[in-house]
Amino acid sequence: MYTQILCLLTIYSLAGYKIDKYIKDDRPIYLFLSHYHLDHVIGLHTLNKFHFRQGLDVYGPLGLKMLFKKVINKPYTIPVSGLHMKVRLHEISGRRAMPKGINYAPLKHSVLCYGYRFYSEGRTVAYCTDTGVCDNLFFLANNADLLIAESSYKAGQKDESWPHLNPENVANIAKQSRAKRLVLLHFDAALYLDFRDRIEAGRQARKIFKDTIIGRDDLEISV
Repeated sequence: MYTQILCLLTIYSLAGYKIDKYIKDDRPIYLFLSHYHLDHVIGLHTLNKFHFRQGLDVYGPLGLKMLFKKVINKPYTIPVSGLHMKVRLHEISGRRAMPKGINYAPLKHSVLCYGYRFYSEGRTVAYCTDTGVCDNLFFLANNADLLIAESSYKAGQKDESWPHLNPENVANIAKQSRAKRLVLLHFDAALYLDFRDRIEAGRQARKIFKDTIIGRDDLEISV
């Protein structure tokens, strides 16, 4: 996709420092945050590495400005005022205009959490984490060329008190939404103790949705 969009897959994994390997500083750069659990925002401390000439536009649920005031600040990291680029914060609400070709919807999680749908150059990518099964998952994934979604639980596992997906959930969503391809990520480290567990999750998902890919560090996918 021609538009430069950074989702949480570059942040929650602590791999945020790698993003300048994949983007070019001649177009606007957007970062979309799903929610503010620490495993999804801890990588923001790497922002002090970057010198994007056009700055960075960050979108997220209400509370984004408070997050940057508290966490992207001393004593945890360099404050926003000390970064080498301009960072513009956009709290998403019903009145917030989104950039062209980008839509969002609330997911089913323990806190307010948004999934995103990106459209550019005739291609659509849906990004959905963290969530249990909900109607907005199908809305965001509908006919997507690529659905990127979590698989925190292993096959057959669920917990309504802590909404997340398992491989069968995600595969059924991709199939029913008529997505073209599916990427599984956000594997719970307490459950997926070995990469072979991820391979097994992929095997379970492919029983339902053949075009399933297992997420891993430095994975690149052309859309």
